[in-house]
Amino acid sequence: MSIIDWTIVALFLGTLVTIGYFFSRKNKNIDDYFVAGRAMPGWLVALAATGTSVSAGTFVGSPELGFNTNLTYVMNLIAAIIGGSLVAAFILPKLYNAKTITIYGFIGDRFGETSKRANSVMFLVGQLFTSGSRLFIAALAVSVILFGSIHFQFVVWSIIILGIISTVYTMLGGIKGLLYIDAFQTLLIIFTGLVAVVIIYLAIDMPLSEIWASLTSGGMVKDPGVAAGMTAEGKLYGWSAGSKLTMFDPSLNPKLPYTIVGGVIGISFFRVAQYTTDHEFVQRQLTAKDVKKAGSSLIYSQLICLPLVIMFIGIGSLLFVLYKNNPDFDALGRSFFTDARDVFPQFIKNHIPVGVRGLMIVGLLAAALSSFNSAINAMASSFVSDLYLPIKKEKGHSIEGNADQLTSSRKMVILMGAILTGFAIVTAVMQQSSGLNLVDFATGIMCFAYAGMIGVFLTAIFTKRGNTASVLAAIIVGALIIIPLMFQKQFFGQTYIAWCWWCPIGGVISTLICLAGKPKKQQA
Repeated sequence: MSIIDWTIVALFLGTLVTIGYFFSRKNKNIDDYFVAGRAMPGWLVALAATGTSVSAGTFVGSPELGFNTNLTYVMNLIAAIIGGSLVAAFILPKLYNAKTITIYGFIGDRFGETSKRANSVMFLVGQLFTSGSRLFIAALAVSVILFGSIHFQFVVWSIIILGIISTVYTMLGGIKGLLYIDAFQTLLIIFTGLVAVVIIYLAIDMPLSEIWASLTSGGMVKDPGVAAGMTAEGKLYGWSAGSKLTMFDPSLNPKLPYTIVGGVIGISFFRVAQYTTDHEFVQRQLTAKDVKKAGSSLIYSQLICLPLVIMFIGIGSLLFVLYKNNPDFDALGRSFFTDARDVFPQFIKNHIPVGVRGLMIVGLLAAALSSFNSAINAMASSFVSDLYLPIKKEKGHSIEGNADQLTSSRKMVILMGAILTGFAIVTAVMQQSSGLNLVDFATGIMCFAYAGMIGVFLTAIFTKRGNTASVLAAIIVGALIIIPLMFQKQFFGQTYIAWCWWCPIGGVISTLICLAGKPKKQQA
């Protein structure tokens, strides 16, 4: 990287820290620090929620999908709109009107303190792997930019660098600062994506009609679970003919995640679970001025995500056209047909002009940091409000004043940032073992926590049943169901059920278990 590129990156990081410091003076208590006094405008919450949703998986994983497959991933985005709309209409009002710092406080009001803590702990455990995987994906790209390779040791160093940066400004600004930072980063991601499309199109140097033909009649799709690559003669193996612009798959094959059925039923259920049980996502909506703005911000954020993610999938598809027609465009050209995880980062490093490269790296960092900082703040808020302060009160210790509570909260942000950074290294090993692509791995791993908790939340919101014992049983069983599903290939030799069905399977079972518990009054 040139001095110009480094200067642009430094200015970007300095801006984040400055915003964080500015809002650090506006936090008077933990309610300000974690839910922004519930006074944020809807447009800001929507943009910030978009930044949380896209993550580094969009910047790095979506081009991998576009290079290897087609546009069927769009069903995930459509499902997000369906799931978000259902949550906004029927679930979010209950969570927002509970007026608790975290959504697990709602569970505590319904089932008691033990149930609240159990859900909070499950959220924290799930986030270790979920956000760890996102940081790992981001580190792949950063490793390419900084070290020119995705060798494991370079990825680890990149994880540490990203973890430190994100933790610092998250600790300073609280949720208020993060909302403005994430909104700013969302706009940067959109801008850099558009710039990348233009540059790749110019690099292809083909008429639009020929590019279209290369994507449709000349398109190729990587065969799942099969060794693939390109020979020295330029012949592909492990790839099958197929249009890369195919968007809707009517197949009923449960091994395929992005079919129409898989999206409308399986992924929509997953999204309902995500926007209901994951405090990282719901926390954004809790900062809105009223429940109507909270619901609309959730829907608008997913509407923004639809064209944004399609754009990054398109980047991968255009890179496929570039390297398929000119595999010697750079020294790594042929290797991408074997492993496309770093296809876009390598293009940024090797073929983006000076200055513009700095902007692209800023976009990458924005995508990486926007989701990771959200996780750090959400985890800290859950730990402080659901575990630390209540347990301290139970033991008879005095609850500190606002200043001391803020200090404790900032310390927890630092702690959570450090722990998440460590777990990102663990997920790097897990992804390689799972056999899943980056996007499917990051999404599928979320099911571990969601499957059990969605049963508890659905029971709490729509019924009067359930008790502490059934809540605990639902959480544990739901999580345990996901483990063999996540590692089907290792346990059974192949994948029988795609990740989109994991959460519905676990969620239905956990709901039935939670419903089996009779309320204390009925027991009496």
